Amino acid sequence: MTKLLILAAAYLLGSIPFALVVGKVGYGIDIREHGSGNLGGTNTFRVLGVKAGMMVTIGDILKGTLAASLPVLFAVDMHPLLAGVFAVIGHMYPLFAGFRGGKAVATSGGVILFYSPFLFFTLIAVFFLTLYLSKYVSLSSMMAGVYAIIYTVFFTDDIPLTIVVAVLTAFIFYRHRANIKRIINKTEPKVKWL
Repeated sequence: MTKLLILAAAYLLGSIPFALVVGKVGYGIDIREHGSGNLGGTNTFRVLGVKAGMMVTIGDILKGTLAASLPVLFAVDMHPLLAGVFAVIGHMYPLFAGFRGGKAVATSGGVILFYSPFLFFTLIAVFFLTLYLSKYVSLSSMMAGVYAIIYTVFFTDDIPLTIVVAVLTAFIFYRHRANIKRIINKTEPKVKWL
């Protein structure tokens, strides 16, 4: 019963739609009606600017971190990564936003931040290096996932981490299906560096 409560709590944490909250409370708009319509950091950056985008991204990361920490905080015999996966599912399909959520990137990162801070910070480095070279946020997110799989397969012997990283990366690729098509067609928006 306690394990089910932890998973439910992780899902509910993941369901907190920070993009929707920041948009409505701070700017009086529903972010789902602007830009790509996505409830995530990238759309918030593009529609509402850097300050709002940072708030949403940090919120989305930390809800993954908190969710993964729940088994430890409550001394429940459960792998932290399992709770983290439920938070990511909550982010993608949030109860509090009509099951229409974000693309799993920041919340997945937050789960990794709790479990393997070194991997998290190297993921950030890969993300920004790819972003610098390609100017595609979506491609950078997917390449960070690919890097995470390669890293866990070749440089750790942590089977649960490898499995969860593969699952989270699959989520990220699935949620970026339309972006992949736009990249192939050269219609995906690029980041404009100052």
